[in-house]
Amino acid sequence: MTRVHSKKSYVILYFLLFSMLLFSIYVPKLFASEYHTHQGEARPDDHAPIGVMGDHTHARGEFMLSYRYMHMVMSGMRQGTSGVSSAAVLENFMVTPTQMTMDMHMVGMMYAPHDRLTMALMVPFLDMSMDHVTKMGMNFSTQSSGIGDIQFNNLITVWENENHHFHIHAGMSFPTGSIEERDDTPAGPDMILPYPMQLGSGTFDVLPGLTYTGKLEKWSWGFQGTGVIRLGTNDRQYTLGDRLNVTMWGARKWNDWLSQSLRIEGKIWGDIEGADPMLMPMMVPTANTKNHGGKRLDVLMGLNFSVPRGFFKGHRIAVEGGLPVYQDLNGVQLETDWMISAGWQYTF
Repeated sequence: MTRVHSKKSYVILYFLLFSMLLFSIYVPKLFASEYHTHQGEARPDDHAPIGVMGDHTHARGEFMLSYRYMHMVMSGMRQGTSGVSSAAVLENFMVTPTQMTMDMHMVGMMYAPHDRLTMALMVPFLDMSMDHVTKMGMNFSTQSSGIGDIQFNNLITVWENENHHFHIHAGMSFPTGSIEERDDTPAGPDMILPYPMQLGSGTFDVLPGLTYTGKLEKWSWGFQGTGVIRLGTNDRQYTLGDRLNVTMWGARKWNDWLSQSLRIEGKIWGDIEGADPMLMPMMVPTANTKNHGGKRLDVLMGLNFSVPRGFFKGHRIAVEGGLPVYQDLNGVQLETDWMISAGWQYTF
C-alpha cells in the first residue's frame, strides 16, 4: 500500500534526512579518538524539564535509571479552534465523549558505551479512561490499560564544549502496545475501542530528532525537535498520523540543588490513514478517522531538584505542569485541559 504524505509528514521526513546526514558525517569518527565531555560540577538544570525526553547524554560508562509519571486531562469538545457542545456533536453522532484521562508510567534506562553515544530504552505503562454520553442521555465509561510501545534511541553527540551541547536522535518505536483493546459499551459487550483508547500504534515507527542545550553560570536553555514517522499499516488496517514536536525552554539555577524552568512546546500530528473495519465511524467521533490530527501549543513550568553530594549523590527529582494556550483540531475532538509530569532519575 502506497502512503500519501501530507506537508506535515514531509517536515518530519526532512528531519529524518537531516539526522541521517549528520549521522553519516560523524559516526565514522565516533571511535576514532578519545573524547572527554561533561565538564564541570553537576547542576540541577543539567537535565531539561522532566517532560522532555532524550535531552541529555552521558559520559562513557555511566548508567541512568529513571521513572516518570505523566497525567493528562481532556474534557469538552472542540472543532478547529472553537469549543463545541455535546448537544451539537450528538446531532451527527449517537455518542460523544465528554472527558478523557490518561496516566502514563515510564520506566527508562540510559547507558553510554562511549562519550559520544548514549543509548536509551523507555518502557511505558498506560492507564486510560474515557467518559461518554449517548443521544438518549445515558452516561458510560470505557477503560484500557497495559504496556505501550517500547522505544529505543541512540543519542549521538555531534558537538560539545563547556557551555554548549548538540546531539541527534536515531531511534525506533516497537509495536508492543495493544491495538485490540475492548470494553463493554451500550452497543454491546466486549466492543473494540476507538483509536485514542488503544495502547500502541501497531506499527514500527522511526524516531528522529535533535537537541541543543546551553548554559551560563546561573541560566540554562535548550531546544529540541523530535518526530515520529509511521512505517506501514498495522494489523487493523490503519496507520496513525506522523508527529512533529518542537520545544524550547529556559531555566534559572537558584543553588546547587534547585532550578526552575519555563517551557513552550508545539505539537503537530497527522490524520489517520485507513480505518479499523470493526469501528463504526458514525457512532462516536473517536471512531471516525476524520476527527484526528491537529496542532497544539503548551506552556509549562517546572522544578528540578538534584543531590550534589553525600549518600544520595546522583539522584534527581523533578516536576512540571502546564496547559495549552492554543489548539486547532481536525474535525471534532476532545480538547486538552492540562497536564503534569513528575519523575526520579539516578545516575551512577
